[in-house]
Amino acid sequence: MFCKNCGETMNDNQAICLKCGVKAGEGASFCPNCGGTTVPGAEVCMNCGVALKGGAKKGDLAGKDKVTMALICFFLGGLGIHNFMMGENKKGIVKIVFSLCFGIGSILALIDFIRILTDSYVVDPEKAF
Repeated sequence: MFCKNCGETMNDNQAICLKCGVKAGEGASFCPNCGGTTVPGAEVCMNCGVALKGGAKKGDLAGKDKVTMALICFFLGGLGIHNFMMGENKKGIVKIVFSLCFGIGSILALIDFIRILTDSYVVDPEKAF
């Protein structure tokens, strides 16, 4: 196993890389299978062909803490604040408009709140503004 941040060889039971201090499995510069350099966001290593962890997954809140995002969504979700924090600027603007014009921004925020708590909320970095 190799560090995905610096490419250093790691043991399978190692929690962090001893060279760079990054948590095992984090980073996007090196393949964890062969240690070869990869393009960030790539789905497959071009050196060995192993599938890399790429793309948005369920429960991925753009690196934000689940509890924090749930609280912000609950209290300020009608204004789309949680969307702006996760890089979803278009969604945030839509929620502000819906709140001001139609008064339904809170309903959309409640749906987001439930999705955050059930780990079904996905932030797609390609669709972010």
